[in-house]
Amino acid sequence: MRTPDLDDLDRAILDRLQRDARTIAESIAVEVGMSTAAVQRRIKRLRETGVIAREVAVLNPKALGQAMTFIVEVEMEREKSEVLDAFRYQMDADENVQQCYYVTGAYDFVLIVTARDMADFEEFTQRTFFDNGNVRRFTTSIVMRPVKVGLTLPLRPRA
Repeated sequence: MRTPDLDDLDRAILDRLQRDARTIAESIAVEVGMSTAAVQRRIKRLRETGVIAREVAVLNPKALGQAMTFIVEVEMEREKSEVLDAFRYQMDADENVQQCYYVTGAYDFVLIVTARDMADFEEFTQRTFFDNGNVRRFTTSIVMRPVKVGLTLPLRPRA
């Protein structure tokens, strides 16, 4: 996907929306010094070009009983495309997996996983790793306290 050219007004609109997607176009228009219609046209273009990928509610895991977060590094037994694809598909379908990255280095994947408690996480590891003959090994770190959990991206102009 080609990165669209963004001007300062686009970046100002995106900055506001990535902090609060519920901000109405009228408020953004006042902030950036444009008409409401012009802001709406720009937002529409940003959606159509894929700059705005989704607009979602960010939920508090603890408020929903997902009190624990884990960072899991996974090494696969083989680096065959069908093995990797199957694991990616499995991770995409598992609601405990919040993020999954295919990475370089000693491990093949890094996962961010939430669970209600250690028993819930143990159940996750059983079905995801121990029952999967293609997983060679995995290492888990338990998040003691999140320092920064962000979804905002820097919006600096390209050099």
